[in-house]
This record gives sequence, C-alpha cells and structure tokens, in this order.
Amino acid sequence: MRAALAVLRRHWRPAYLAALAATLVNTVPDVVRQLLVRDDPDVSTAVLVDVVGFATGLLAQLWVTGAVAALPAGGGLTPAGALRRGAGLAWRAVRTSPGAVALGVVLGGAVSALLTVPASVAALGPDGVLGPLGSPGAGAFTVATVSDLVASVVTLPFLAVVLVLAAGRRLTSASRGQ
Repeated sequence: MRAALAVLRRHWRPAYLAALAATLVNTVPDVVRQLLVRDDPDVSTAVLVDVVGFATGLLAQLWVTGAVAALPAGGGLTPAGALRRGAGLAWRAVRTSPGAVALGVVLGGAVSALLTVPASVAALGPDGVLGPLGSPGAGAFTVATVSDLVASVVTLPFLAVVLVLAAGRRLTSASRGQ
C-alpha cells in the first residue's frame, strides 16, 4: 500500500487524469441506470441497476489499471489497449497477491464511503441511501451523483496502482543479457 501511495505521489497527474477520463465516460451509464429506478423503486429493479453499476465500474477500474500500468516503472499513460492490459494485470494480481488486492479494495472502499456516504445521506436522507432510490429532487440527486464521481476519481488510481504492483510489475520487455 505504501508503494502504491508513493507511485501516486510521483505520478499523480497522469494517474488522476486517467481516473477522470474513465469516470466521465462512466458517468453516462451511471446516471442513466439511476434514472431507470427513479420512478420504479422496486427492489429487484434496484438490484439489477446495482449489478449494471458494478459492471461499468469494474470496466472503468480495469481501464484505469491498464492505462497507468507503466507509471511504476517511470513510463507514462498508455490508454491504447488499456482495458485488455488492465484485465490481465488484475487477473495476475488476484492470482499472485490476493491479500494485497483485498486490502486495496477495502482501503479504496473505505475512502469511497467516507466521500460518498455523508454527502448522500445529507442529500437523500438515510432511507434514500439504504433503500431503492425512489424519486429524489434534482438537487439531491446531483449532490449524490457528484459525490460518487469525486469518490471514483480519488479511488480508481489507488486500486489501479495496487493491482499493477501486486501483479509483479511485468510491464516492460524482458532485458536482454546482463
């Protein structure tokens, strides 16, 4: 975790730029999925919307992981092929260092909760946060959405770097000879 934070301190601009790009792309399906349950707060619909949200969030995480893969070795952002590269790195990290991945998920989730829960509870009320979304006002919906966006931009790079480091930094071509 310390190594991931050190990489983020050294390369914060490209890491957070990648997270911002992924978050902005993910905003459209994220807002649309919430609007789908706005007038139909049925629990099964809300669960389906959460499954879609998890899937789009996972894709964003994998893309950011692939995009920042070269940062620990001193490289730059590599958006081309980032989703495939990120999926490979995540798979390798889960296989080789499941404890580090789990700790990264828990720490990132804790930071995300600290950023989203107070704002969402203040905007939507406890029932609006715990239960199906229902029909919140536009202002309350906006506050909750913006807190989610901020949490994504803040936490995506951390877990991405954790995954890259846990995968073993096999990011550059093998050296030839001595």
